[in-house]
Amino acid sequence: MTQVLKETNFDFLGKKKVGKVRDIYDAGDKLILVTTDRHSSFDRIIAHIPWKGQVLNQVSAWWFEQTKDIVPNHVLAIPDPNVTVGKKMKMVPVEAVVRGYLTGVTDTAIWTRYSGGMREFGDLKLPDGLKKNTKLPQPIFDPTTKEDTHDRAISTEQMVQEGLITAELLAQVKDTAMKLFLRGQVLAAKSGLILVDTKYEFGTDMEGNLVLIDEIHTPDSSRYWQIEGYEESLINGGEPKSFDKEFLRLWFKEHCDPYKDALLPEAPTELVEELSRRYIQMYEQITGQKFIPGESPVIPRIERNLKNYAA
Repeated sequence: MTQVLKETNFDFLGKKKVGKVRDIYDAGDKLILVTTDRHSSFDRIIAHIPWKGQVLNQVSAWWFEQTKDIVPNHVLAIPDPNVTVGKKMKMVPVEAVVRGYLTGVTDTAIWTRYSGGMREFGDLKLPDGLKKNTKLPQPIFDPTTKEDTHDRAISTEQMVQEGLITAELLAQVKDTAMKLFLRGQVLAAKSGLILVDTKYEFGTDMEGNLVLIDEIHTPDSSRYWQIEGYEESLINGGEPKSFDKEFLRLWFKEHCDPYKDALLPEAPTELVEELSRRYIQMYEQITGQKFIPGESPVIPRIERNLKNYAA
């Protein structure tokens, strides 16, 4: 049975903060981010997907390397397949969302808002009568706030008025996010993929310089479609071939009330294995590299690789 990394408790690393997917250890001027195999949906953990953490960590590492000429990033070291050591930054309280296509199903999705009659998005005004999944004339910067409780979609003017960010820093965030997204689209296309939309998180260093933090262009932070078949799907009104995690969500919705039930049923093994296979496939398609599973057992391996970072 493949091992999964559910959680870590490395008390030698310093204070731990638990995120949805990452365990983050505060090591003074550094953060040690351990990406686990936790799979979150409905505001809770619904399953643990073998190799997911390694895929996310290594896809991010690859993209950080491909974009470091655009903006510095927080990466100091990748001492383990599941771990990134990053320089601690002051968080910029804005989630920089960039959208390249008219798509999505959530309340904040651009297609949902367009269907409801909205036509102006950032500095882009869209005509009537566009089809779902159409490529936008240019990518749009569509940021939300970054808050502990619930991110809010508010205008950039409101962000500045509320004192969340200065106009100068916001302009820099927008310019950098757009450059990262365009680089992402070009490199994804070489791998037969369309980078549809994504989100970036930024921090500032001691001198106030903008730095890219957290993750970049992973299958969790970004939507990808396969180029193959995209045009046909648009003509026929179908959905493009995508990296799809929705089947696992749907299974839970059919078998319980995932928002209310205290205990959830166990996810079927075959669905968990299929999702694991899809994560690995995305890693290989994005990076062009063969996926090499990290050595098991995983906890002792990580502990060994992090012993130099003891607090």
